[in-house]
Amino acid sequence: MSATARKTAPLPDDIRARKGGEPLVSLTAYTTPMAQLMDAHCDFVLVGDSVGMVLHGLESTLGVTMEMMILHGQAVKRGLSRAMMVVDMPFASYEESPAQAYRNAARLMAETGAGAVKLEGGVAMAETIAFLVARGVPVMAHIGLTPQSINTLGGYKVQGRGAAADRLLADAEAVAEAGAFAVVLEKVPETLADRVTGAIPIPTIGIGASAGCDGQILVVDDMLGLFTAFKPKFVKRYATLGEQAEAAIADYATEVRERRFPAPEHVFADTLPEQKK
Repeated sequence: MSATARKTAPLPDDIRARKGGEPLVSLTAYTTPMAQLMDAHCDFVLVGDSVGMVLHGLESTLGVTMEMMILHGQAVKRGLSRAMMVVDMPFASYEESPAQAYRNAARLMAETGAGAVKLEGGVAMAETIAFLVARGVPVMAHIGLTPQSINTLGGYKVQGRGAAADRLLADAEAVAEAGAFAVVLEKVPETLADRVTGAIPIPTIGIGASAGCDGQILVVDDMLGLFTAFKPKFVKRYATLGEQAEAAIADYATEVRERRFPAPEHVFADTLPEQKK
């Protein structure tokens, strides 16, 4: 069922059931107004830890905190009625142990109303995913380029080329077996993304992967041209709102300095206008 025809938010099992069907649509959101704009069009909305770079000016996602994710998760939830909300678990909130992951995942879900959490990692995080799922926390996995691991990956590089392809496939199989209901594949070769999609029973959500994935996700500020510090190869700009906003701000500044704003229609008279008889 398409998002436009749906009246209530899907559950993780509904997302899982879309494997091999109509592609799943997703974007990131961090605010209520943006969530409202995408609610009718997305199957799920991700409150991504990319918020640290997009809205808070951080150089990476490593400085994002639980408090930031909860604040933005609460804001996004207020704008959704038909799309499921997934919230990223920030760096250092789940890697220490399954018990730590459960405490923080439970807090995220309880305080934001999220339908699921997302965490990064494959084979190494399979035990944690299984621990969470067994305790009622739906998990979306994330493999390939995992931005929280940039210091060990050596930067934002394509993952899974050559001999590393088998390791990435093993990651996908591990998170699926552990109980994840879907997995994000970020910045992996197209043929590998297709191979993974065909090999595992849960939906793959591509970002810099393949049109053959079971769904796609982008950072909304990237695709709208609001975030312009850099543009990844896998981003298609569907609008240039950043340029339009800057031009509008420049026009406003000019009119204020030239005393053309506010104009007569924007100010108030001393007395109320007479009512027509």
